[in-house]
Amino acid sequence: MSSKFLNKIRPFIGVIFLQFGSAGFAIVAKAALNQGSSHYVFSVYRNGIAALLFIPFALIFERKTRPDMTLSVFMKILLLGLLDPVIGQNMFYAGMRYTTATVTSALCNLIPAITFVMAWVLRIEKLNFRKTSTYAKILGTSVALGGAMIMTMIKGSTIGLPWTHAPDTANASANPNDHPDPIKGALMIGAGCFCYALFYILQAITLKSYGAGMSLTAMICGFGSMMGTVVAFIVERNNTSIWILRLDAKLLAYVYGGIVSSGITYYLSGVIMKEKGPVFVTAFNPLSMVIVAILSSFIFAEQMTVGKVGGALVIVIGLYLVIWGKTKDNKPEEVLPTTQQPKTHTNSSSDDELPVSSQKAGVTSQDTQFQVGNPESKAKLGRAYSRNRRSMKNAQVHVVVEE
Repeated sequence: MSSKFLNKIRPFIGVIFLQFGSAGFAIVAKAALNQGSSHYVFSVYRNGIAALLFIPFALIFERKTRPDMTLSVFMKILLLGLLDPVIGQNMFYAGMRYTTATVTSALCNLIPAITFVMAWVLRIEKLNFRKTSTYAKILGTSVALGGAMIMTMIKGSTIGLPWTHAPDTANASANPNDHPDPIKGALMIGAGCFCYALFYILQAITLKSYGAGMSLTAMICGFGSMMGTVVAFIVERNNTSIWILRLDAKLLAYVYGGIVSSGITYYLSGVIMKEKGPVFVTAFNPLSMVIVAILSSFIFAEQMTVGKVGGALVIVIGLYLVIWGKTKDNKPEEVLPTTQQPKTHTNSSSDDELPVSSQKAGVTSQDTQFQVGNPESKAKLGRAYSRNRRSMKNAQVHVVVEE
């Protein structure tokens, strides 16, 4: 397996890993919230753990490469810490209380569409409508979003699986901290998705002027944890018991969320973003919902339906189109045919004045501008002839030099 091939597939492996991590977090976060965890405290502990994890790595590995901090970069980092760790995560957790893990992941598929539009408006994602790859990316994003909506809105008949025999009502009654309200949950999660999309766009912009990924991750999580602590103390000021840590599902969710969903996700998405852009990172979000649906059928006994399976297949088709479009992005042969403009020459002498054999060799009039008998001119013509030697098997350049 060549290194060139590995470099091509590395971003794809990275985003797939991110989606598996996101799917696992949706499961453990749902379990923690079912046990009565405060989503304000959840956000604080999650980002605090991520900051503690990345600060040593940033100090060691980016000590000499860290750019100077400017006021503009500092304000962007503060805004990043507010968008995702405080607003986005709290809205996401609050909405998760009112709906299932699968529906939560389905609604998160709004992120690619929002990110795509915003990146195009801000010129971060460049769309060349003369390329078929552009239409493939647009169509793929739309198809994946449509698949997510199919999984959410169309149920169909239940697919009988041995491990999903328990009805949904029994599962819901086992979670006294769940308060089903799909509309309220959808609005909260939708607001969180908008903040996530803004976060990805601003992260891509910030990385252009502050490329130290580990330091950036540590500061985002650190500032986010501090701002989240202030919010938590204000909102939950009469409930100090929520800060107590025990060896249970809540602690697992805090640690998993801090290491995987905040620390590694922020850093790895930033690395991929430098090469592929924010739209590529978010385009794979629908894959997370497929993984969550499968895991939820085992852990929460959620019923697998025809609508979920059909939507998952549509999502896979959409992701394939996005992947194909991104791989073809930099290939000029994918440009759609347009009317060729006539070739103009600024030089007074035209290529048509060259001997036919010279034109076949690819030698232009600019290359033949030399003074007769000048050795320097002869060398210049010789270099032009050498550059085109592969295409001049049957061509000869005849140069007459006055002695």
